[in-house]
Amino acid sequence: MINAIETALGWSGAEELGKGFARGGLEDPALLSRLLTPNRLLDIAMRRSLNRPQFRCFQKGVEVHPAVYYTDSVSPRGQSIPMVNMRSLGNLLREGATLILDQANVFDPTMEVACRALQWWSHERVQVNAYLTTNDAAGFPLHWDDHDVVIVQLAGEKEWEVRAASRKVPMYRDSDPNTIPSDEIIWSGVMRTGDVMHIPRGHWHQATRTGSGSGKSLHVTFGITKRTGASWLAWLADWSREHEIFRHDLDRWHVPDSAALAEAATALLGERSPADYLAAYEQETTLPRHVPFLDILGPLDAVVCTTHFHPGIRESGETVDVLASGKRLTLAAKALPALRLLLSGRPVVLEQAAAVAGAEVVEVAEILVKEELCAVLTPELSSGYTGLVTNAGS
Repeated sequence: MINAIETALGWSGAEELGKGFARGGLEDPALLSRLLTPNRLLDIAMRRSLNRPQFRCFQKGVEVHPAVYYTDSVSPRGQSIPMVNMRSLGNLLREGATLILDQANVFDPTMEVACRALQWWSHERVQVNAYLTTNDAAGFPLHWDDHDVVIVQLAGEKEWEVRAASRKVPMYRDSDPNTIPSDEIIWSGVMRTGDVMHIPRGHWHQATRTGSGSGKSLHVTFGITKRTGASWLAWLADWSREHEIFRHDLDRWHVPDSAALAEAATALLGERSPADYLAAYEQETTLPRHVPFLDILGPLDAVVCTTHFHPGIRESGETVDVLASGKRLTLAAKALPALRLLLSGRPVVLEQAAAVAGAEVVEVAEILVKEELCAVLTPELSSGYTGLVTNAGS
């Protein structure tokens, strides 16, 4: 998927992310249906208790009240669970509507794997939203996002307009509300099945099927939030608490020692660089969700690394260190082949891996699963890799 997106956009890596508008097409049509289909999206909505704003529906550019397409499923004991009324939702979609599922990666294993791949590639956190539009429905009005996005048109077509930013690199929390759209249109046209588009942060855009007649559009938007100078300063503010001078009150009745504070702040800036922050951000990110391993449920026969970012592996003589998710594991150097295999991000069947990395791969896998850097490869999680990522032992 990453290779296909890079080829479509003419990129050779993540360094182009956020630099400028780009558009192209995927060469492999099978990849599209493998990622998500309209029916799979509706199946997710049917089987889960979703709530606004995670699941929303719009018609004629206005959000439909949840009461129109939600109902309470009441158990025999009177317990009430809000569920999407699929019959009502189907009627809305027949009339023409747009439904949105935020953070589809939380509910769908393929979307989870796709976001993890983009995170390892970009070194930033990624989430994906899915948008299904039917018939003549409109989408969101002209707006800008506070993060870079990569859009993949999975089915059907939709008309887009992309404009330049009216404020350089605007932020969610900013000194300027940035409410006046730019008049400079960078691109307008139709995104068709297989098209890919990158819209940098702050660029105004809108999409619609108004006037397109009968039909559909399904696209996913991968939101990639990059670190900023403000992020670095906020991180430094946390580190400032190590120094006594920053923990003292700013006394209103006595003149603060501004020179001493400024000197300490300057020293803090020199102690931890932006590069230090970026490295710490990756290594200290909290552990992701996963199914816990319980030996009473069965043996450990297949695993996959599920950390948000690629774990760091550092060799040091007779030992090797693994740094990920705020943890530092030290193992014997002979574990290195097993670690490289198990932390590759690809599914690993342990019986096959033993022939490649040695018998100790099973013991190393047990350690990584216990430390939650790897997860049990359940059939559901495995389905997220099928057709997208090859087995590490193959």
